[in-house]
Amino acid sequence: MGPTSLDKIRTLQRNPANIRNLCILAHVDHGKTTLADCLVASNGIISSRLAGKLRYLDSREDEQVRGITMKSSAISLHYNNGDQDYLINLIDSPGHVDFSSEVSTAVRLCDGAIVVVDAVEGVCPQTQVVLRQAWLENIKPVLLINKIDRLILELKLTSLEAFTHLQKILEQVNALTGSLFTSKVLEERAEKQKEETQEWEASSEDQVYDWSAGLEEADDSHLYFSPDQGNVVFASAIDGWGFSIQQFASLHSQRMGIKEEVLLKTLWGDFYVNAKAKRIMKGAQAKGKKPLFVQLVLDNIWSLYDAVVTRRDKAKVEKVVTSLGLKVMARDLSHSDPKVLLSAICRQWLPVSEAVLLMVCKKLPSPLDMASERVEKLMSVGARRFDSLPEQTKDLKTAFLQCSSGESAPVIIFVAKMFVVETKALPQFRHRHLNQEEIAQRRELARQRHAEKMIASKTGPERDKDISPSDSAPAECQPTGLSAAKMESLTLKEPEEDGEQKEVFIAFARVYSGMVKKGQRLFVLGPKYDPSQALRLVKHRELTQFTCCTGPFGFCFMLIGSKTLV
Repeated sequence: MGPTSLDKIRTLQRNPANIRNLCILAHVDHGKTTLADCLVASNGIISSRLAGKLRYLDSREDEQVRGITMKSSAISLHYNNGDQDYLINLIDSPGHVDFSSEVSTAVRLCDGAIVVVDAVEGVCPQTQVVLRQAWLENIKPVLLINKIDRLILELKLTSLEAFTHLQKILEQVNALTGSLFTSKVLEERAEKQKEETQEWEASSEDQVYDWSAGLEEADDSHLYFSPDQGNVVFASAIDGWGFSIQQFASLHSQRMGIKEEVLLKTLWGDFYVNAKAKRIMKGAQAKGKKPLFVQLVLDNIWSLYDAVVTRRDKAKVEKVVTSLGLKVMARDLSHSDPKVLLSAICRQWLPVSEAVLLMVCKKLPSPLDMASERVEKLMSVGARRFDSLPEQTKDLKTAFLQCSSGESAPVIIFVAKMFVVETKALPQFRHRHLNQEEIAQRRELARQRHAEKMIASKTGPERDKDISPSDSAPAECQPTGLSAAKMESLTLKEPEEDGEQKEVFIAFARVYSGMVKKGQRLFVLGPKYDPSQALRLVKHRELTQFTCCTGPFGFCFMLIGSKTLV
């Protein structure tokens, strides 16, 4: 897919049902930025060969030097799935514990998250932290188990051993998710019991105590990660490949003569194929059989790595390329580094961007599907409960859920953080290429200025003698004159060194409702703002600028890494 134009992105923004706002969360060095590079490369912004090496969203110099992400950065991507076009607003967040505030910034602006886990290191301390943050902010996560190539090349595991290892990692993540769910249910149950106790004390009647914890009635089936549910992707972002079991289920269903739905339910688990009966049976481990996931998925990947990286068997590589119907360039086939050839094959066979973006569009919610509980948390300040807010504030909950961009919808913007940008980096001061019409207008502007200088330099009889009739003609008779406003617009403006500041603050924000325009007056509610107190102060005209102020809305920018677009 080629680069997406700004006009196309603006068009996609008008359809909130096909918008996905998500962030990438993980422990440090688990491959977040490499995954982001692969997704950025899918839009043609960078070369797919540079994915994982360029670190496109690590725009700061210290990030490139240290090799870690230190600040959250965002980018908008276009994904086409059949007849549906999606807008993916992606935020890459740091994984180091020292930059946890940047993770909070990313989580507050998103509806979903991609949780990345290293296949070798498994669940690490920061993995637990980011999963907890996602849970507390009520955003839906999906799982990507990354760096599976390390199981092959570093740990030297067989495909069967790797399958057991991946199962353990999945169990670790689900155990953590289960503990978060249990704590939430028990907390809600404790609050309910407290209210019931207060009612009993106020009543003189005998009461029956309910000893149940509430866990039996709670439904947690939709919370856990399972490949057969489509919310897990296995990948090696550095080598450019990734897959979900849906891809292999559709691939093998026709060849094996088994329904895709049946294969999808049995491809992950303790199932094997009975060749004689041509049926899928349970109990692969007890009977010493290869599980379906090993036989149909992992064995193919292990054999590819063995042929390309370990043995460097050119004949087998050519056979694999031909059987998969791929086109590999001659320079990749003859390259001295086998990982270059491996990436060239894997990027065509199992592109990680396709697997991840498809999972994101199918499993993560759109802004229209935002949970009511999440809206209430965004609107509540500090320890204040949503039900204690004034009615006028509660009414804004409907605007959050509708996510309308109509003229009548209230404008609601949530600012997650402020960051500094050099004034010369803003789009209005950035040099740009001119089209033919603008070049002609610039040329005419230069001619007029030159003529004015020549006229001003001549005085007295010498001026009357040398000026031609065309030069002395009135302005309205000039054939190609430009208006003063047009001349000013064509003049390249630079920020003044002394009169203007060299750096400006930009708000990293998300528009939850309404449409913002340049010059529009908005209320800015500061961190000390209390809606109940504000309504009382408004009546007495005592509202201070420390809690609420108004001002005209300036420029609205779209972030592409470190760059800003109007």
